[in-house]
Amino acid sequence: MANRDALWESGHDETVEVNQRALIDKVLARYSGEFTVFRELLQNSDDAGARSVEIRFETESYLARQKQTPGPYDASLESIGQRKEVLPDLKTAVVHQWSFRNNGMIFRNEDWSRLKKIAEGNPDEEKIGAFGVGFYSLFSVTEEPWVTSGGQWMNFYWKDKKDQLFARRGTLPTTQNETPDPWTTFQMTLREPAPIPPAFDFTRFLVSSITFMAHLSEVSVYFDDKRLVRLSKDSGIPKEVPMIRGLKGTSPLGIMNVKTIQSTPLHIQADVVRWVYTVGTEKTEISSRSVKPQASGFFSSLFSGFGTSPTPQRVPTPLPVTPAEEIDLMEVNASSVELTIFSAHVDVRLDRKMTAELRRSTKKNPPSKLRYELIYTGKDQYDVSIKAEEKVRFATGSVFQGLRADLDGSGSARVFIGHSTGQTTGIGGHMATRFIPTVERESIDLVDRNVAVWNKELLYVGGFLARSAYELELGNIKSLWDGAAASSGPDSLPDSELQTWLRGRALHALKFFTFHPSTPSSVVSSMMEAAFFTCATTLPFSIISSEGVRSASAVHVPDPAFSGFLKRLPVVPDEISNGAKTMIAALRARGMIKDITFVEVLKELRSRPLSEPEVIACLKWWIGVTKSGNDSNLLQGRSQLLDAAVVTISGSPERILALSTVKTFLNPRNMGSIIPTDGPLPDSLLPLSISRSFDPEVLATVFPWAQLTVADWLRHITDPSVVASKTEFDITLSAPWAERVLIVLSKAWPSLSKTAHEEVARLLKGKSCVPTSAGLKPPEQAYFSNVKLFRDLPVVTLPSGDVVKGPLERVLQAMGVRKHVELQIVFDRMIKTGDWTIIDLVKYLVSVQSTLTTEEIQRLRYTAAFLKEDGSATAEKSAPRGKVLRYKAMDLYEPVDVFRELNLPIIDWGIDNKWKPSSEEAKFLFALGLRRIPPLPDLIKLASSTDASLRSKALRFFLDNLTSKYPDYDPQNFHDFAFIPAISGSDRVLAKPADVFANPEWAALGFMVISPELRDDALTKLKIAASPPTARLVALLEKAPPKDELTARQYFEVLAGRIPDFPSGELRKLYETPFVPTRPAGDKSVVRQLCPSQCYFAGSSGAEFHSKLFVFVDFGARANSFLTACGTKREPSVEEIVQILLANPRQFYQLAEGRDNYLMELRNIAINRRLLSQSTIIRMKRASILLGSKRVKRTSNGGKPTTDADEDDWDLQDDLLRPHQVVIADDTNAYQLFGDSLFSAPQEDILEEFYVSLGSPRLSTLVKEDYRTSAEIPHSRLAGDIKHLILERLPLFLHEHSQSRTRVSFNWLNEDKNFVVKTFGKLSVTKSLHHGDVHLARSQDSSAVAKRDGRGPIQLWLAGHTQVDMYEVATSLCRFLFDSPKVNDALLFMTILSTDLKALRRRGYNIDRILRQQKAEREAVEKAARDAAEREQKAIQEQQPALASDTQSTLSNDGPPPYFPKTTTAPAVHQPQEESGLDIPGAMPTATGNSGMEDFIRKHSSALTNFTRKLTSQGHAGGSKSRPQSMDVDSLRANMASGSSRGPTRSPQPGPNVTPLSNIASNIDMAIKACTEETSSLLHNREQMQMVKESLDEGYCDVSGRAGDLDLVGSMGGIKVYAAHDLPDKDTLIQRKQDSLDRFLRILNPLISVYKLPASSLHVFADNEGQLIAFNRNGSLFMNLRYFEAWHDQAVQVGDTTKAFISWYFTLAHEIAHNLVEPHNSEHEFYFSSICEAYLVQLSGLLSAQG
Repeated sequence: MANRDALWESGHDETVEVNQRALIDKVLARYSGEFTVFRELLQNSDDAGARSVEIRFETESYLARQKQTPGPYDASLESIGQRKEVLPDLKTAVVHQWSFRNNGMIFRNEDWSRLKKIAEGNPDEEKIGAFGVGFYSLFSVTEEPWVTSGGQWMNFYWKDKKDQLFARRGTLPTTQNETPDPWTTFQMTLREPAPIPPAFDFTRFLVSSITFMAHLSEVSVYFDDKRLVRLSKDSGIPKEVPMIRGLKGTSPLGIMNVKTIQSTPLHIQADVVRWVYTVGTEKTEISSRSVKPQASGFFSSLFSGFGTSPTPQRVPTPLPVTPAEEIDLMEVNASSVELTIFSAHVDVRLDRKMTAELRRSTKKNPPSKLRYELIYTGKDQYDVSIKAEEKVRFATGSVFQGLRADLDGSGSARVFIGHSTGQTTGIGGHMATRFIPTVERESIDLVDRNVAVWNKELLYVGGFLARSAYELELGNIKSLWDGAAASSGPDSLPDSELQTWLRGRALHALKFFTFHPSTPSSVVSSMMEAAFFTCATTLPFSIISSEGVRSASAVHVPDPAFSGFLKRLPVVPDEISNGAKTMIAALRARGMIKDITFVEVLKELRSRPLSEPEVIACLKWWIGVTKSGNDSNLLQGRSQLLDAAVVTISGSPERILALSTVKTFLNPRNMGSIIPTDGPLPDSLLPLSISRSFDPEVLATVFPWAQLTVADWLRHITDPSVVASKTEFDITLSAPWAERVLIVLSKAWPSLSKTAHEEVARLLKGKSCVPTSAGLKPPEQAYFSNVKLFRDLPVVTLPSGDVVKGPLERVLQAMGVRKHVELQIVFDRMIKTGDWTIIDLVKYLVSVQSTLTTEEIQRLRYTAAFLKEDGSATAEKSAPRGKVLRYKAMDLYEPVDVFRELNLPIIDWGIDNKWKPSSEEAKFLFALGLRRIPPLPDLIKLASSTDASLRSKALRFFLDNLTSKYPDYDPQNFHDFAFIPAISGSDRVLAKPADVFANPEWAALGFMVISPELRDDALTKLKIAASPPTARLVALLEKAPPKDELTARQYFEVLAGRIPDFPSGELRKLYETPFVPTRPAGDKSVVRQLCPSQCYFAGSSGAEFHSKLFVFVDFGARANSFLTACGTKREPSVEEIVQILLANPRQFYQLAEGRDNYLMELRNIAINRRLLSQSTIIRMKRASILLGSKRVKRTSNGGKPTTDADEDDWDLQDDLLRPHQVVIADDTNAYQLFGDSLFSAPQEDILEEFYVSLGSPRLSTLVKEDYRTSAEIPHSRLAGDIKHLILERLPLFLHEHSQSRTRVSFNWLNEDKNFVVKTFGKLSVTKSLHHGDVHLARSQDSSAVAKRDGRGPIQLWLAGHTQVDMYEVATSLCRFLFDSPKVNDALLFMTILSTDLKALRRRGYNIDRILRQQKAEREAVEKAARDAAEREQKAIQEQQPALASDTQSTLSNDGPPPYFPKTTTAPAVHQPQEESGLDIPGAMPTATGNSGMEDFIRKHSSALTNFTRKLTSQGHAGGSKSRPQSMDVDSLRANMASGSSRGPTRSPQPGPNVTPLSNIASNIDMAIKACTEETSSLLHNREQMQMVKESLDEGYCDVSGRAGDLDLVGSMGGIKVYAAHDLPDKDTLIQRKQDSLDRFLRILNPLISVYKLPASSLHVFADNEGQLIAFNRNGSLFMNLRYFEAWHDQAVQVGDTTKAFISWYFTLAHEIAHNLVEPHNSEHEFYFSSICEAYLVQLSGLLSAQG
């Protein structure tokens, strides 16, 4: 490429053209304001230092007059007013030119130069203009603006009226003495004549614009020569305002720093002719306000005229009707406004980078100092403006409305950048400073990254200035409030009128500085609000409160709930809360003003006592708090409240009551109405003047106070300290007061509780308070008037003479006043005299028992007043002065014979008195405790006594009355008493309950058993355990294990019945306990105790070899079941065998007695390797345990090895090696070459896979091939013939090999570019071997080799000098067709290639059918692909999924049969494969039939055809393992039904080393033995399950079909039965299906015998749906009852069992084969066929026997 510099030099310049008209139009399009032109010119005038500005709107006629009779440019307003002429309508009068002039600094040359440059702003940092596009706003109204200044002029025009702007400059003509014109004038001939802007709105715009101008102080507006408006501004003397401490004046980034703040008064005068008012927008009505006026509609009317809002904020109303009288439109209306401007003087500190960035954005350096101004309208100024507004005669309102404070947040307060922008401040006043605006100057630029930093820092200053102004105003209010309060006295407040004025002033400040969302950018107000609050570092926020100006943290939000009792707490006044809701809400949100808290309540309560109304309000508040919440701290708060509250109780004398001392209150609805209040009352009683204001229930619920009860009152009036002061209120001294108290008690008595009754009785007990005939007596010494047993008894007598009856009688009775004579008196006066007998005493007591108290009854129970039946009455008479022994009733028994026989103490009822248990006397004695039955402990003692007769009677009484009288009998409570008759050995003894057992078989183990006569009562009544606890049995086996086999058998048979009772922990302990007697093989006289884990059952593993390694025992079936539970296994596990093997492999080999037995063990390990632990497998990979064989040439007679030895001249040298030292001989040719240098694995599939899993390499991976060729023979016919032959026969071969997926498909190989055959003169192959220390190479000539580079085409090279060996062709191609080619594959392919089609047909190959089928399948795949593409395209077009399916490419699947199915279908589904293009292995053609047998035959047609071919093929050396589908179903059924025997069995590995039949038979034997019983009661799905499925969608059987769990529901005929988890009524399955289950077992049991399976390894299950026929779970076989019922049950019922036997015969063979090979592959199919062959004779015999 040419050099860029050289290219540059050869080029030429071209200008970049700018469409200036379009550029200006696009810039002006961003200006949205209606007065944009004047806004820019006013700002430029102020930047030029102008003091005055004149704006003229000139009509065409006026301009014409000026040209004819030029006169003075201005005319006085007064002279104009003298003329009487018809004035035009300012709304419609058309003007042709606008003129704007100012008296500022005249244009300099640089100003003229900058004027004609777009986007080059004023570089003066003190000027507002920045972007250089303000002047060009004139082009929005004019095409050719004319500018004059300082004697020069400049006119702008469009060149040739097109898009390029030009400027022409010149000098104005002057005379010699003419004074230079001080005005700079802009003349704008309008592009289209139009009316002037709305005059009144334009005036308001000018008023607001002049406010913040630095120099401009006067503006006049003319219509032609008539002055419409004159505005003048006069600023007062600035006053320095002190900086408030605690406010941070530095912005967050430190750019802005406020140095000083000034307050400046501002006066603006407006002289406006009436003509202007007549065309203004009508003002809105001002509604009357009770507190303060608010401006609602004026702000929107002002600024809608400015054009800063896209839509007006209110709808204009029609102008008022013009009065009939003549109006002078030139009448001047003068008005003014007073404002305060707060100015912050700010120092600016910027780093160089920021300065440069701002210079780039604004085209000027940022100022080093600036002012930030805020207009604040005070309360008085605001009120004056409101009143002035109300007095305005015109409908438009005042021209100053836009300057008045915006207290409602309507958005009229704007940000000024020299002039008003469209950005609102969000507060009540305008703000002005050096914000950097957007280009159109309508809003603040917050988008540009650097400009936004500048503006946001300024917004902080704005918030700071607003806070300063607010705090200054609140400080002034505080000074006035505190001064007035101090003059009124300490703790006083100013008078109410002054408070109202000061609160109104504070409210005004709050509303003024309330931040509302600003527009168009809400960031402005939000950032200023944040600064407003956050600038205060230490200064609290000041706010007016009920107590004056306070810190906001000390002021609280008012709450009516507290107003009744919190009188001195500073709260926000109501007028503030209602008038400044937004600010108060903001303060609350920031946590600056908080609600009244409990702390404030406590603080005031502790500061002063409350009056009674105040305490009532306080309690009502707390009640409300309690009802509204369930805070866990309420109890603590209540305690603090009551501790703090003190109330002044009025009365004489006045007293102070602390609420913490109150405990009770009077309830006037209850006891308060009857308790006399003129008597003594507790000091802790809440005064009735307070409590009557509350619901008593609420008081009791909320406060820890209780209603004053009669008992409380009684307790108080009986207190000695109370009655000591006034004896007239002593119930023990004053009988009238005692009677009055008793009357109160009688009135309250019916409503008192039983507890209260008892409390009253307790309080009056022992007090002489009952008026009697003998004076005041204690209640227990007083008697009712009806007691007349003795004449000198004190009888109740009231002083008033009233009769004791009703409630009063019940009160006295409860107090203890007696209705009968005291028992002790009776005993003293009557019994001791000997006049009364026991029966007389009992009869008296029965007569007065209703009046006896509980205490008296209790005393009677414990009084020894009764005699025992032993003749003591006679003794009493014979010895009157002797002491008679008496007993309590509870120590004696009722007088019946059974107790006399048991020698129990009997009550003496007398000889002549008949005992009646149902009499009142007997019932009374029973109530006193007279015994009716002996206590159980006493009875057990009697049963264990030494007196045999007494012991027998006691036990019999116990057994007879156990159920009715001793139901709570528990033998554990009498574990120390030997009272159970038992047999110990041959002796009869008494045993403790825990030492004797009901089952007599435990006597054989040395335990005591219950006597035979009590055996029926042992379990039900005596609750004797049937068997010893398992812990004792474990201890027995630990301490005294059986000494010999006979004893052990007895022990174990008994223990077998307790197997379910042993917990798992004890079984684990027995597992490791040596209690099994065994005899070593060498010395049978010696008995050695071994653990169950060290023993195995004889007969389960009959191999003599295992007996040399393990100990085998046999104690009988029942005894063995106990050892099984303890851990004894039927045979050693694979893990255990491997552990012995790993311990000493060579000794293991010697014990195995050679190669055959050792290989048998390796096969067993290989089959069950999934049961090995991972650690064991790792050890096996490192140990020398694998048997390897190396070919060694036989020596000749002379002792030298033979040369050119044939296959029979080789011997095998065996050795035990590590896995990586043994290779898998999967390459026959390589094995022939290197077999004498390598140890190879036995050539059996099971062992080879096992070796590979441990790390043995395949020989094919160790051998590398290198090909050498001579020159290629082009256009060789041999190459074409061989290619044609291969492609012709390959479908036959692939059909036979359908169980494995090929690496490439036939369709792919059939393409010319993918399969290339070449012919060379000569081919030689060099094979090199590198394995360990072996490095060998062999070269030989070859007739055919195949090679492939990467994913390129497969090339077959042929040798042209010799005949092509089809075996080499087949071997070479199989390497690229299959991932792991077998020797059989090459042999089969070779046979198909080398045999003509006729011979193949004779051998059973249905050539035509296979080829047709292959072709049909390919076409079906292609059609399915086309159909799928069409459907996909259609779905895309319709934007919805296709619902129709192609019935020709996908066959429907009827699914599994129902629970009683009739027929089933097995669909054939062919899925296209990527590159391989083969069908899914195992897919069967769709078959339908009338019987389940036909379905089954079709399902097994692949494997059975292979099996049949083995019986019928001739000379077929391959012994194919594939599953062809060519056999006719009828012939297959005939062969199966005939039971014919098979021909010679072909090995699965033909070749030089043929697998012996003995090895295959050994594998089958191990598969049969691997079938085991399922011990789980719940089977989870997908747990090593191999399934035979009815549907063959994914192969012969597939685990994915299982969709549920199985539960054990029972067993039948020794076979366990399982049910699907979702099967309805599964618990009754066996009962419901008993008949069909029986018939199914009649089929399965003979087949168990055919295969010689363990009976426990077969199981039956039932499900509700699905395609699962059978599965193999870890060696446990499961058959589906539902399929038997659907397919065979009907035939079996009528005696036809042949089809059922055949079907389930093959099903069992399939599942047994899974014990050897888990996946469905050719190896599994081979063993399936082999198992069928092995037991076909037995099946034939079974079928013959049935026939």
